Amino acid sequence: MDKVQDAIDILKMYNQEHIIKLLEKLDEEQKTELIEQINHIDFHQIMELYDNTKKEIEIKENKIEPLPYLDKAKLTPEQKEEFEKLGEEVIRNNQYAVVTMAGGQGTRLGHSGPKGTFKLDVYGKGKYLFEILAENLKEANKKYDVSIPWYIMTSKENNKQTVEFLEKNNYFGYNKDDVIIFTQSELPLVDTEGKLLINKDMKIKEASDGNGGTYSSLRASGSLADMKERGIKWVFIGGVDNALLKMADTTLLGMAVKKGVQIASKSVVKANPHEKVGVFCKMNGHPKVIEYAELPEKMAEEIDDNGELKYGESHIMCNLYTIDAIEKVSKETLMYHSAFKKNSYIDEEGKEVIPEEPNSYKFESFIFDAFEFFDDIAILRGKREDDFAPVKNKDGVDSPRTAKELYEKFWNRNRD
Repeated sequence: MDKVQDAIDILKMYNQEHIIKLLEKLDEEQKTELIEQINHIDFHQIMELYDNTKKEIEIKENKIEPLPYLDKAKLTPEQKEEFEKLGEEVIRNNQYAVVTMAGGQGTRLGHSGPKGTFKLDVYGKGKYLFEILAENLKEANKKYDVSIPWYIMTSKENNKQTVEFLEKNNYFGYNKDDVIIFTQSELPLVDTEGKLLINKDMKIKEASDGNGGTYSSLRASGSLADMKERGIKWVFIGGVDNALLKMADTTLLGMAVKKGVQIASKSVVKANPHEKVGVFCKMNGHPKVIEYAELPEKMAEEIDDNGELKYGESHIMCNLYTIDAIEKVSKETLMYHSAFKKNSYIDEEGKEVIPEEPNSYKFESFIFDAFEFFDDIAILRGKREDDFAPVKNKDGVDSPRTAKELYEKFWNRNRD
C-alpha cells in the first residue's frame, strides 16, 4: 500500500493529477506496473528540464574560438606511416572496441523497423546498414588478425526486432561471441503544461534520452565492465546510418595516441556556411560541438587566412575515446536539449489523442556534449566522399539515393 501512496504523493507534488485519475481506472496488473514506473522516475529532473524549455539559449560569441585539426589528405607520408603504425598496434593487441548507436527507427526513411535493418540499394542486390558495418569490421579483423568486440546499442522500442534480425542473418558472418547488444535509457515526454504523457499501454510515455545517453548506458548495461575485462584501451563510437563509416581507422587512432589525448574525432568540411550540421569549436577553453541552430550567423560565415570557414569542421558522429574517458563521462550528467515534437497520448477519459501539431517535449543529451569535460580533442579532417554517406531523409540530401551514389563511387575507386 505504501508504494501506491508514495506514488500518489509524488504525482500531487509535481502537479500530475491526471495520472492519479488514470490509476483509479486501471486493473490491478496495470496499476502495479504504472506505480512501479512512477517510483523509478526522477520527477525533479523532468520538471527542471521542462522549466528549461522556457529559457533562451545564450551563446556568448567572445568565448568561442576555432579548434585546430589535421587534414588527412595533407599529412606527410612519414606522419601517415607513424599514425597508422601506432593505431595498428592498438588493434593488433586486442585493445580496441567499437560501439554502434542503433536505437532509432527508420520512420523518416519510410521504413518500418530499426534503422540498421534498412536495405540500401547498392549494386543491384542491396545491403542492410548493419551488413555494411559488419563488412567494414570483418575487413579490419582480417587485416589485423583479430576479432574486434562490437557493442550495439538499441532502444527499448527496437531491441527485440534488432536481435531477431541479426540472429536471422547470422550476424552477417560476424563472430557472435564478440557482438554485445545493450539498450539505452529513456526519459518521459511532457506536454506544454508540464504534464507527463500516457501511452496506449497505460504507462507514462518515454523516449530514448538521445545519443548522449550512450556513456551511462554502457556503464548501466555492464558493457563498460565487459570492455575492461577484455583489456580494451580505446573505444570508437559511431552511428548505424553512415554507409561510409570507418570504424577502425588506424590514422585517427594513431593520431590520438601520438597526441596523448583522451578523445578524438573525424570531421568533414561543411558543404556551405549554412549546412545544418554541428561544428567543432573551443568554448571557454574546452572542446565543443555547436549545433547549427546555436551558431550565430556572423560566425558561421567567418573566413580564416586561408579562405576557409573558421568554423567549418562538421561533427560526423565518428568519435574515439580512451576507456578512461568513457568511464569518466559515464558518471557525469550531460546537459539536455529539448525537442518540440508531435506525440499521441491517452487522455483522462482513456481516449487516444493524435495531435496535428507538435504538442510535447522530448529531452535528449548529445554525445558531443561530453567533449566539454576534457581540455583537448584531436581532430582529423577526412573527406565527405570517403567518410560520410548518411542515410537520414527519405529524399533529397542525406537520403538513400545520395548514400548509394557515395558508397558505390567510393568502392569503385578503392577496389584492389
